[in-house]
Amino acid sequence: MTLETGVDNEPVNEEKTEKLTGLAWWIHEAKETGMTIAIFLPIWLLLTSLAFELRSIPSESMVPNLQIGDRVAVAKYAYGYDRYSPAFGIGTWFTKEDKSNPNQKMFASVPKRGDVVVFRHPNDNKVMIKRLIGLPGDRIQMIDGHLHINGEAVEREVVRRFRYAPHGRAMAENTTEYRETLPNGVSYLTHKFAGAQSYDNTPVFEVPEDHVFMMGDNRDNSEDSRAPFGHIELYNQDPTGWGGRRFRVGTQATTIGYVPFDHLMGRGETVLFTLSRCKKTPESKCPTSRVWKGL
Repeated sequence: MTLETGVDNEPVNEEKTEKLTGLAWWIHEAKETGMTIAIFLPIWLLLTSLAFELRSIPSESMVPNLQIGDRVAVAKYAYGYDRYSPAFGIGTWFTKEDKSNPNQKMFASVPKRGDVVVFRHPNDNKVMIKRLIGLPGDRIQMIDGHLHINGEAVEREVVRRFRYAPHGRAMAENTTEYRETLPNGVSYLTHKFAGAQSYDNTPVFEVPEDHVFMMGDNRDNSEDSRAPFGHIELYNQDPTGWGGRRFRVGTQATTIGYVPFDHLMGRGETVLFTLSRCKKTPESKCPTSRVWKGL
């Protein structure tokens, strides 16, 4: 039995199949590109505003877990949404900040100790990434370089000792890598330089309501919530509270202090890839994998 195609065997119009050339080709490509952008740009904006966005790591404050050049997927939904959530800051174009009501997040949720958090700097126009160490009501203190939470030393064990050269320095430092485990079981690596360092000893920081306390995993190469001028009243009461060290009088503009809940932008989930190599010294080593590496 023969099946009919239902299509007449008409001669093919060669003009219709002729390839576009010259200006016609450019016009055709421009239209195709424009249609693609028109379709996918709104989808991309929606995803980066509500689901995930990509952030690059500019400093060493979270070494060894994050390296300069790492691209990190940040979960925007982790702590709720506000006027700063939409991509490119579009939300700030159409809304004004209500300082009388700082907690304006929709679907807000409380962060957890140990989260790697992306947040807006409370006193500067910067976006930061640190590890959340203290929740409201917690008492945080450094004693001889050892983290204490609510009067208890946080569990830690030595992983290795090596020499590490911070970015911009020619001399390598004797460094210890620890595995630190918070009271809720979250575990991660930290770096600690040998010898006395600026924030080895601090007063007790009592985290206020609706705020959190942030620290970098690279403990002696991180400006974070331990810095004295983020706690100017506490520093004025007792300038020697940081292990007897006195610091130059500075402004609060560049220090973090306690971070308000409404400044939290998202939770770092995964290192998707990196665009630069980890800095190596003869006695140090780089992470074995920096592609699709969970945090």
